Amino acid sequence: MLKAFKKYIPHLIMCFVLLFVEAFADLAMPEYMADLLERVVLGAGTREILKVGGIMLGYAAVVTAASVAVGYLASVVGSGTSKQIRQMLFDKISDFSAADFDKFQVSSLITRSTNDVTQVQLFTIIFIRIVMYAPILAIGGIIKAIANSTGISAAVWVIVVAVAVIICSLVALLLIVQPKFSRLQKIIDRLNLVARESLTGMMVVRAFGTQSYEEERFDKVNAELKNNQLFTGRVMGLFSPIVMFTMNGVSIAVIWIAAYMANDIGTVTSMMAFIQYAVQIIMAFMMVTMVFVLMPRAVTSVKRIREVLKAPVSVTDRENAVKAEELRGEIVFDNVSFRYGDSEDEVLKDISFKALPGETTAIIGATGSGKSTLIKLIPRLYDVSKGRIMLDGRDIRDYTLESLRDNVSFVPQKNVLLRGTVESNIKYADENGSDADMKLAAETAQAADFVSARENGYKSEIAQGGGNVSGGQKQRLAIARALYKKAPVYVFDDSFSALDFKTDAALRSALKEKLADRNIIIVAQRVGSIMNADQIIVLDDGKIAGKGTHADLMKTCAVYAEIAHSQLSKEELENA
Repeated sequence: MLKAFKKYIPHLIMCFVLLFVEAFADLAMPEYMADLLERVVLGAGTREILKVGGIMLGYAAVVTAASVAVGYLASVVGSGTSKQIRQMLFDKISDFSAADFDKFQVSSLITRSTNDVTQVQLFTIIFIRIVMYAPILAIGGIIKAIANSTGISAAVWVIVVAVAVIICSLVALLLIVQPKFSRLQKIIDRLNLVARESLTGMMVVRAFGTQSYEEERFDKVNAELKNNQLFTGRVMGLFSPIVMFTMNGVSIAVIWIAAYMANDIGTVTSMMAFIQYAVQIIMAFMMVTMVFVLMPRAVTSVKRIREVLKAPVSVTDRENAVKAEELRGEIVFDNVSFRYGDSEDEVLKDISFKALPGETTAIIGATGSGKSTLIKLIPRLYDVSKGRIMLDGRDIRDYTLESLRDNVSFVPQKNVLLRGTVESNIKYADENGSDADMKLAAETAQAADFVSARENGYKSEIAQGGGNVSGGQKQRLAIARALYKKAPVYVFDDSFSALDFKTDAALRSALKEKLADRNIIIVAQRVGSIMNADQIIVLDDGKIAGKGTHADLMKTCAVYAEIAHSQLSKEELENA
């Protein structure tokens, strides 16, 4: 994370210089104040009093200018570094594989990229403004206080005791609230999770009439956050009265000591200067300790950010990875097995088959048989645990991730549309592509008719997540987006489930015509949709139960025959 601060080293140096100037001006003020009081007491002329007052105004102007400049530079450093940290987080998260996302909840990643970075930004600004300034003020104040302690040297110990009281009070308070600060960000994670689930799943919530249940869920975590913040706020609120009591106590103690030792004191003005320096010293320590009040939460945020930045990415380029270029699109699964994370159970076991360009390979099986997991291995959303997947005779892990995914057009099971227009969604792979290619992709995906019927056609707005289009329309736009991306391999993960039989048939016919030379791999639930596939792979409990054409499988694969008979009548199967 220090990389984010390298760019702002000149700003930090300038801040240090300005803070030194500000502290020097601040430390000069008590002596001039004492001098001014002494001149007034002794009946000095107006000219002399105005001269000293003018000098004090000059120092005040220096303090103000330096303070404003430091505040500006601190804001530049804080906002600039937080911007870079957010960018670093986003870049790292963008490299995550599906397995890496399984380790972090999306709501937690959002909190880390926003709230946690904000905590770091706030702490950075306060650190520059206070922690760099307070030691200068404290050291200078101690030197000045000792110089002005003639006759009341015992009062120096008052400052020592006061500082000790403040530090001990802060340590005690932090020991009480530290566990709460550590827990605070996790509660915010859960709050975001509950809010995100409730809002994105609002249709489900309303359909099942569980609004009150969701409100209770949110209220529970919201109340927990409130109680946590109230506890830390109340405990840390005790610190301010302690500091004020200590500061006032120092003033009283110094005056009492001065009165007790009146015969040994030089002047009353020296005593007044000493009191002001004592207050400055205590204020300096108070400012530092106030930083420590914010530090526990900032440290927690830094740790959470670091967890993401240091998290190993499970799917990366090999050292000598090559760029995938001019591929035909032949896919070969060679004894592929896969398990999630550290699980001992294999989801896929010894999968071997070949999918050729110019052919359609369909994958079917019961729910949970591993169909979606299987095809997610092709663009390396996950990496195989055993075996290998070959693309044009070469292990896909030998290709760079970017070039591999450029050659695989993938339609996931969950269709996601982005906020924008129909055009921006279809042209997502290449926003500078031609309108002719966009319209051809929409026609092939059977989306052209309903897009043209919309008021603004391809310029019509798409809400976040595709909330203003139906499930079938969303699915067809997702397919059009994949078709717009010209690739040798097209993978459809149960991407026709929301289509009626007529649209399904028209779409498959168009795919066969437009993508005649491409390798098409389809995951499907309906036997009627894949009977004409060149090859059908039947999965059962993560293993291949059958492989061949529809006619072959009806004779040789009991699992496939059972699925077919459960979905189609005897007449439909005979006509097929």
